[in-house]
Amino acid sequence: MIVLGLVLIVFLSNGSGIVSQSFDSVMTAGDSFDKGYGGGVASESMNYRSGGSDDFAPETEERKITKSSSLSTEIERGGFSEAEGQLKNIVRSSGAYLLNERVNRNGESWRAYYSGYYSLKIDTSKYDAVVAQLKEIGEVQSFSENMVDVTGRYEDIEIEIGVEKARLLRYLEMYDEADEVSDKINLNDRIFNQERKIKYLEDSLRNIDNRVDYSSVSFSMSEERSEWIGIVFVKLSDLVRSFVSSINTLLSFIFGFAPWAIAFFIGRWIWKKFKK
Repeated sequence: MIVLGLVLIVFLSNGSGIVSQSFDSVMTAGDSFDKGYGGGVASESMNYRSGGSDDFAPETEERKITKSSSLSTEIERGGFSEAEGQLKNIVRSSGAYLLNERVNRNGESWRAYYSGYYSLKIDTSKYDAVVAQLKEIGEVQSFSENMVDVTGRYEDIEIEIGVEKARLLRYLEMYDEADEVSDKINLNDRIFNQERKIKYLEDSLRNIDNRVDYSSVSFSMSEERSEWIGIVFVKLSDLVRSFVSSINTLLSFIFGFAPWAIAFFIGRWIWKKFKK
């Protein structure tokens, strides 16, 4: 009886076409918002096909929308430290999270300039105000913003969690009813896998909540480059190469034009003789 029940459940789970899952756990430095099972990051490569519904869900009034943007500015030469201090003051005062930062010194001596790259997580309710403040750090060079409505996907995962919990409850009931040791071992493995699947789904739901509650901003700033940065003395070898190239061009022109000049003068001499 227990074995027959197991076969029925396996048939239903494989034939219903409800879930197609792929989970990867990847550790990323500083990214404390998208934690998945086992302390890693739950990959977004999950495909939910619940009855063929899409991510739109127009009947839902309370929308789940993620927001992200990329901003690049140029600051005055020599003002990088001041601009970075302004950035970090904005982060502290807004309660944002500075996940990653990278500062580069480009070039050498008087041609050197600094550039910085920063990844921020910002409370969505403060997102617009923080972006407006970041735009005041130097002159805006580029800005792009991306908003994604994930309401339908969120609801699909909620439904899927309910389905998987019901299946787990059935496994537990079958485990209590089982008499054979082999049946209990088989069911124990299925219960473990089912609990792990539910954990993945719940973590994925929390990940979406975090991405809705906290918007992502990629911010970069770079010092203005010197107007003299591209001016250098030409090398002697380049001068010689240019001179030889010019001589070759001149010689090619002379030897190419000479036959026509000779023919012209011969023709003119013949014409004069004929005319006399």
